[in-house]
Amino acid sequence: MLTLRQMRYFEALATTRHFGRAAALVHVSQPALSSQIMEMEDHLGIKLVERSRAGVLLTPKGAEVLRRIHIILGEVERLEETVRERGGLLGGLIRIGIIPTVAPYLVPHLVPHLRENFPAIEIELKEAVTDRLVAELADGRLDAVIAALPVEADNIESRVLFSDRFFMAVADNDRDILTSPLTEAQVDAERLLLLEEGHCLRDQALAVCGTAGRRSLVNFGATSMATLLQMVSHDMGMTLIPEMAISSETARNNLRIVPFADPAPSREIGLIWRRSSSRAEDMAALADAIIACAPPAGGTAGPAQPKAAVV
Repeated sequence: MLTLRQMRYFEALATTRHFGRAAALVHVSQPALSSQIMEMEDHLGIKLVERSRAGVLLTPKGAEVLRRIHIILGEVERLEETVRERGGLLGGLIRIGIIPTVAPYLVPHLVPHLRENFPAIEIELKEAVTDRLVAELADGRLDAVIAALPVEADNIESRVLFSDRFFMAVADNDRDILTSPLTEAQVDAERLLLLEEGHCLRDQALAVCGTAGRRSLVNFGATSMATLLQMVSHDMGMTLIPEMAISSETARNNLRIVPFADPAPSREIGLIWRRSSSRAEDMAALADAIIACAPPAGGTAGPAQPKAAVV
């Protein structure tokens, strides 16, 4: 079998048309280069060059071999260049899972940031509830997960990215909540609208409002914040909303966003990856990139301000 070394030696010989200069070009002795060229000829069963006192001439078959060697070595060079590029931080494919109550508000800012700062990156995103994402992380279908912490699972590492405060969204004409800051005693558990089972925000809402184990009077499990807020805007109840969702989800005039009394409840959003992963440095770089896209207090990334009244 021909080797890349032999091909490079032959290319050097064809370029210089001189055994001595070719050997110097590839940093070997002349006998070593000559021996490799003869091995090539023996393997191919043809003469590649004509040796004379005037120099080296390529045979017709040698010229054809040289043409193909140029193609092969060119492809090898491109392969090596690709590997070098993707061997840097966040190079190549990275598969990220994100929970639905974070994805719509972070992804539009995160993806452009990653593409600008890590041009060799290839991003694959999946939106799903935490349990499903953690299962796919465990079996290698995902490289990282962005979710609310803590997450209980084996063989994972996590890093806190930012804290995201909770507010209560109510209809503008809601008479049950007229003042802020809001206390747990003011929350009517029977009017609390929740996401469907499996969403971590559902459990967080129940914990924040002291209603764990109780059922909402409105027997409806929504799949998105947008659905919950549409129901709230029609005065069908109230719902907990993360600060990072306020700007995007409350661009209507018939909602009020009511803050909680201090210490305000919040959730910690974190990055999760396998402890056994070989991409620890990539995970650190990804975490830094996410933090750069999210404000320190955990509100919506970017300059937009909520259009709904905050009282």
